[in-house]
Amino acid sequence: MAWVILIVAGLFEIGWAIGLKYTEGFTRLWPSVATAAAMIVSLALLGLALKTLPIGTAYAIWTGVGAVGTAILGIYLFGESADFARLACIGLIVAGIIGLKLVTPH
Repeated sequence: MAWVILIVAGLFEIGWAIGLKYTEGFTRLWPSVATAAAMIVSLALLGLALKTLPIGTAYAIWTGVGAVGTAILGIYLFGESADFARLACIGLIVAGIIGLKLVTPH
């Protein structure tokens, strides 16, 4: 169950990272409120996952899920570059996430 909680925490990390773009420097109320809420939920879920998962693994996966999801949504929502090198680097992060999951005994 800790792994599911960790992945959901990563999804909320994506939400707050993307939300930051919509806050326009925290000058827009509702995007700012939603972003802050996503931050709180993300950190709370990470904390729950850390009850049973190793900190190094959990934190790396949490940030990896956030980084990959944010990069993909940046491409989709904001027209950021999707060149081969960037996609290959995103793929390396995914490989790292999978590798950490496979070698963690929980």
